[in-house]
Amino acid sequence: MPLTPEQTAEIDRLRAETTPTLRPTVPALEEMLYHPLPVLDHGFVRVIDYMGDDGAVVQAARVSYGRGTKRVSEDRGLINYLIRHRHTTPFEMCEIKYHVKLPIFVARQWIRHRTANVNEYSARYSILDNEFYLPARKHLAAQSEVNRQGRGDVLEGAEAERVLDLLREDALRNYDHYIEMLNEGAEGGKLRQDRSGLTRELARMNLTLNFYTQWYWKTDLHNLMHFLSLRADPHAQYEIRAFADVMLNTLDRWAPLTAQAFREHVMGGVRLSATALKVVRRMLAGEKVTQPDSGLQPREWRELTAVLELEAK
Repeated sequence: MPLTPEQTAEIDRLRAETTPTLRPTVPALEEMLYHPLPVLDHGFVRVIDYMGDDGAVVQAARVSYGRGTKRVSEDRGLINYLIRHRHTTPFEMCEIKYHVKLPIFVARQWIRHRTANVNEYSARYSILDNEFYLPARKHLAAQSEVNRQGRGDVLEGAEAERVLDLLREDALRNYDHYIEMLNEGAEGGKLRQDRSGLTRELARMNLTLNFYTQWYWKTDLHNLMHFLSLRADPHAQYEIRAFADVMLNTLDRWAPLTAQAFREHVMGGVRLSATALKVVRRMLAGEKVTQPDSGLQPREWRELTAVLELEAK
């Protein structure tokens, strides 16, 4: 994901500027501010701005005037309690803003999370770059036979090569047609004045969904964790999970106590239905339980036995 000299200069300029402030800052996050963190083949995530930290969560929870307690252990205990019991409003007091470059098909999946402020690059106003996503071979998989939203066996050999060729050829051909329809170009370093081609808002519809777009995405800490709980999950589509994993690392830097509690109780925890809890209690009492007499549907039974690391029967 190479940056242009102009983009690098802009990042250097932003990082060279400092502004005195009385609000809390987080040195670990300041270190990466504005820097692009590579994702996929041409994408990135950049932290642009943030407000609040772990102390702000504690302050909001206690509705106090100060910056929390003097002992980190007390703040950690409170934050763990809040996440464990799903008290969300204190986490809504913190916000973070990202600049993300991502394939269009990932953006259309991402935008379903309707809990952020979003402003996307406009292909009605500007011309998209000739950058598109090609999966690595290890991510080329057939449709799963048991999961309509999942992947099955990885394609190999000539079949994988053919798929990559098709993806590349389609993207290159469609971009050439996109530029041809626009009838715009540079002559002598200046944009041609003859603009008799198709309008940009229509020419873009010919592009494939693996082309890259960009947006600014601003959300609060609570909704960021909700997004990560779904998209950094092993069951999420790989491409959006790659972005979520990078954002999870920014959470570690921004609010480490909250991130630890989130990993412990949400990412690493499990919620059980009332029936599943009864099954666990029966197992603890020494009873041998099988799916037919558990009261659980086959899928929930498989999920429960997987969590408990038991052989499904």
